[in-house]
Amino acid sequence: MSTTIAIAGGTGNIGKAISDAIVAAAKYKVIVLAREVETIYHRSLNLFIANLFLTNTAPMVIKVDYDDINAVTNILEKHNVHTVISTISVITPESGAAERNLIKSAAKAASTKRFIQNDWGVLAPSENSLQLPQHQVRLASMEQLRQTDLEWTRFHVGYFLDYYGMPHIETYLPAPFAFVFDIPNKMAAIPGTGNDLISFTYTRDVAKFVVKALDLPKWEEETFCYGDKVTWNQVLKLAEEATGSKFNVIYEDVEKLEKGEVTELPSHATAYAFFPKPLLQTYFSKFGLYIIAGLFDMPADKSLNKIFPEVKTTTVKEVLDLWKGK
Repeated sequence: MSTTIAIAGGTGNIGKAISDAIVAAAKYKVIVLAREVETIYHRSLNLFIANLFLTNTAPMVIKVDYDDINAVTNILEKHNVHTVISTISVITPESGAAERNLIKSAAKAASTKRFIQNDWGVLAPSENSLQLPQHQVRLASMEQLRQTDLEWTRFHVGYFLDYYGMPHIETYLPAPFAFVFDIPNKMAAIPGTGNDLISFTYTRDVAKFVVKALDLPKWEEETFCYGDKVTWNQVLKLAEEATGSKFNVIYEDVEKLEKGEVTELPSHATAYAFFPKPLLQTYFSKFGLYIIAGLFDMPADKSLNKIFPEVKTTTVKEVLDLWKGK
């Protein structure tokens, strides 16, 4: 009997990329846990329903209420789920409570032994003044996991490379966030000197590493992987070469970032409807400080890249070259 993997939030964003990769590996049975199944069907009617009914490889989508811990436990046991992967967007206290309830359900389920906590970013800074609201929520999930017998980990992958290829790259991520670089408008606001290393990872490469990690005999609490490492100054050179245009570049000093401010890029306005300007400024200024502090540079010696050198990852140059002739 094949091992069953349950992906919470596996119908979109990073969750869908992971679901696709695990299904493609053909080694595991996959189910997807979702809070709103009807919305999923309508949003992905042409592709998702076709796959669901015309093939036997598309994962079953099961509607769950994370507030009902016993019901979720029963679902995990009914499907003999061995590993739960959380890709719930854990940002608010409400979403954090949902993930903690999922952890409680997994701990109660007799079949469930492993859990991947939602993170898919970088390590939280140790200084409270640098932390974002989501960090406390995610730390609460970590403490919940430590109270269980589950083997668990969370993935640190740097920044999603997909954002710098949109709309010319295949991705399940939503509208792009123009962090540092606004490629369509040929502008950049670079934190610090631009010489700090940043790890970028295409979501489909993250998914490849997740599939590999499922076979590891032991998990550490922190799992690292990355697709490519470059500096912002190198990104600038590659972007200008790809687009054939000089960028308007501003270098943000630490003092400005510490005030919670970043230079507004033209594309930011398109995000304000679902990510208000004060919040976006807060997030991007903190991210800038994280980059300067080295938090976006995933450690190579502790990475899955070292364990699985056969995994070919997408480079920053390959993604930026998608802008040639655009």
